[in-house]
Amino acid sequence: MEQLKKVLKKAINESGFKKAIDQENAVFVWGEVVGKNISAVTKATGVDKGTLIIKTESATWKQELHMQKKEIINKINKKIGSIAIKEIRFI
Repeated sequence: MEQLKKVLKKAINESGFKKAIDQENAVFVWGEVVGKNISAVTKATGVDKGTLIIKTESATWKQELHMQKKEIINKINKKIGSIAIKEIRFI
């Protein structure tokens, strides 16, 4: 079983899918990274070429989160274990 795991990991890395998988994982860890209060008023909708798209409930939240963007990007990348997210766009 361990050998199969190594082979799959190698195939994913060599195929270029790892980056795409890591980027999509950012969508799933959004709520965990930002916490209950922020995840209650936002929704991670997808990733486009390293940019995480976040829908916000209001312009006020959009502005507040924009100011925290670098810190959030660092937390997300740390959580997923790679530098997959380079930007966040709040809509």
